[in-house]
Amino acid sequence: MSLDVVDLRNFYAQRLGTAARRFVGRGIRKLWNNTAGERVLGVGYTTPYLGLFREEAERCLAFMPARQGAVKWPTARPALASLVDPYEMPLTDGSMDRVLLVHALEMSEDAGALLREVWRVLNAGGRLLIVVPNPRGLWARMDTTPFGHGRPYSRPQIIQFLRDAWFTPVSWGDALYVPPISRGWFLRSSAAWERTGAALSAPMAGVHIVEATKQVYRAIPARRERPQFAPALNPAPSPRVSELPRG
Repeated sequence: MSLDVVDLRNFYAQRLGTAARRFVGRGIRKLWNNTAGERVLGVGYTTPYLGLFREEAERCLAFMPARQGAVKWPTARPALASLVDPYEMPLTDGSMDRVLLVHALEMSEDAGALLREVWRVLNAGGRLLIVVPNPRGLWARMDTTPFGHGRPYSRPQIIQFLRDAWFTPVSWGDALYVPPISRGWFLRSSAAWERTGAALSAPMAGVHIVEATKQVYRAIPARRERPQFAPALNPAPSPRVSELPRG
């Protein structure tokens, strides 16, 4: 089930959403610390995080799925956001250097088709970064936040999906160790929750952050040729001329 863009925008306008944006954005920036001169595409609801790259990237676009709806972004500049079909994006093959997926994979009706379309628009050696809810975390179990909607993914599931779509996982991160509770005490101590969870490598993070690279070539196992058998013909003697009927 896809959330409406108004619900997503309202969540990030709240205090809990501000904390989520800060910690998830920190994890994204840790893996993508330099996008200078590159073309960056965000798919899903990525506008809270694309601001990290807008000033340094050559181009920064936000594609929002038609079922979700779209909002203008950035608000005070020419629009860089568009409403699209995520399975048929209006881009040529190999036109982007990096693609960021947030609130996209878990909301998709066909995650495999989405990843194949991302593979198409990425150039050779392009990089994909996915933020997806962790089924073992509290954020995936509470529908009071966007991370509690859709299908969460474990690490083995993400790896399998990426490999099936011709991607190779290269880096991992986690975020949102703080419980998804908007009360003041939890929010004031959110930084301590994040530091402690990261230091302990706790498995209860709210989201996984995984980076993958596009495989340009993929080994295909050779098929062994099966022997072809022709039906055997039993020899029969040909009739002699004297035995042929006379007209």
